[in-house]
Amino acid sequence: MDKPYDRLDGVIWYDGKVVPWGEANLHVLSHGLHYASCVFEGERAYAGAIFKCTQHSERLKCSAQVLDFEIPYSVAEIDAAKRLVLEKNNQRDAYVRPVAWRGSEQMGVSAQNNKIHLAIATWQWPSYFDPVQRLKGIRLDLSKHRAERKGYADAMMLDWQGRVAECTGANIFFVREEKIHTPIADCFLDGITRRTVIEIARRRGLELIERRIMPDELTGFSECFITGSAAEVTAVSEIAHWRFTPGAITKQLADDYTAEVQPKGKAAAA
Repeated sequence: MDKPYDRLDGVIWYDGKVVPWGEANLHVLSHGLHYASCVFEGERAYAGAIFKCTQHSERLKCSAQVLDFEIPYSVAEIDAAKRLVLEKNNQRDAYVRPVAWRGSEQMGVSAQNNKIHLAIATWQWPSYFDPVQRLKGIRLDLSKHRAERKGYADAMMLDWQGRVAECTGANIFFVREEKIHTPIADCFLDGITRRTVIEIARRRGLELIERRIMPDELTGFSECFITGSAAEVTAVSEIAHWRFTPGAITKQLADDYTAEVQPKGKAAAA
């Protein structure tokens, strides 16, 4: 992207109003910045329709409740605001980012009286990873910033017991002998895209196993791919010293996911 994100063109929905992109600001003493009382969703619009729009809005509301604050807009209002921003920005294929946070009325860990803000931005973001590399397989390491400095696209994260968990913004899957293996999502995000791909795989009749996976097992897997709203379905060719070959199962699921997200008649308006 040529411009910094704070200088993009367009509008942002901010606390119920559509404002110019450059005016969607918050104070440096906002509680969300200092104490992480902030939640967001990553979504994509395809041909003018946001994939699983309402599920994302419901999850946003639930995430806020986990942090003990209530977003002052209904799921239906959030859905409508997202569609409005897409329309105002004249975008049909775009990334959609709703974000909610506690404001700056009170500073301190406990901030029960702070105003809850909600903003929604959309922008053109064709692919989180290089499209060519998505087919060949991206390279992962085991630490995000160190990985990027070394030329890797992302990093695979381990959980508190040293087991395979997820990437920094995507879930991870492995293939061995035509069976798909993925970590149990009990200490990391059970992504909407993850659940969609699991459903697609099972519709295909593929055996999918959710289980604990240790790093030393990676040697035995032939394929690896990651899933997420931004990543969609992206092949992985290496993780640190482990190597994988993007194969038929990864390609099939990537193609099926692409077909799944395209609006279909009445479903596009849901």
